[in-house]
Amino acid sequence: MKAENVFARSRLLPLFVWIFGLLLVWEGASWLLLHVLETPLAQSKLPYVHEVVATLWKYGGTLIKEGAATFGNAGVGFLIGAVSGVALAVLMSLSRIIERLAFPYAIASQMIPILGLAPIIYGIVRDEQISRIIIAGYITFFPVSLNMLRGLRSVEPSALELMHSYAAKPWAVYWKLRFPAALPGLFSGLKIAAPLAVTGAILVELMGAQHGIGVIMLRNLYYGPSHTYMFWSTVIVGALLGIASYGLMSLAERLAAPWQPEFRPKGGSR
Repeated sequence: MKAENVFARSRLLPLFVWIFGLLLVWEGASWLLLHVLETPLAQSKLPYVHEVVATLWKYGGTLIKEGAATFGNAGVGFLIGAVSGVALAVLMSLSRIIERLAFPYAIASQMIPILGLAPIIYGIVRDEQISRIIIAGYITFFPVSLNMLRGLRSVEPSALELMHSYAAKPWAVYWKLRFPAALPGLFSGLKIAAPLAVTGAILVELMGAQHGIGVIMLRNLYYGPSHTYMFWSTVIVGALLGIASYGLMSLAERLAAPWQPEFRPKGGSR
């Protein structure tokens, strides 16, 4: 009885209701397309959920192995992009000249569509693994640097004046004041960039890589209706990788910045 009350009061109940309702609607719509409307290629457009789940179970080992390859390369690129973004944000916060020199080019770099950039990078590097890392890092770099810079500059002037009145060294101002203030902004950028890094890695795999979830996705797309359930399984695995990356960043944020209002019990004070 107690466990039921905890479940009802927790955030899991609305989530469970939404997921269960969505699956029911999906299953019903799939049956409608296939048996009532008799839509051509109905299962390719909206397959049965239970068939997709069965495929996930049957080929789980392969999907996990290829998904791990995608996630690993996206993770390396994400870390490189995040470190580079943080470093540039610190440099721009130290010098307006560096900001004027670097920031416009950082913005301009984001104007290039990833769909067009990925084959260019792959054509130049000719290495699927390095290409995935470069694209994942490229996608990560801008949101991290932008949000980190905003966080570094969010410090109250009175707090800076207090540090300066104690003759604090520049590194002490950053370590004790600016970096803690920038953590919420930094993690906002990381949570935006992490799923995008996974998407970028999958996009490169679609160009002709040997391993990764995108490779299986492309192959089963070419094979047509006979591999519909496998194709949808790869789509779901790709989505789960993005969700997992976002969840990891959320967990890291909770551990690194537990004083934020949303992490306090009932929104109380520190």
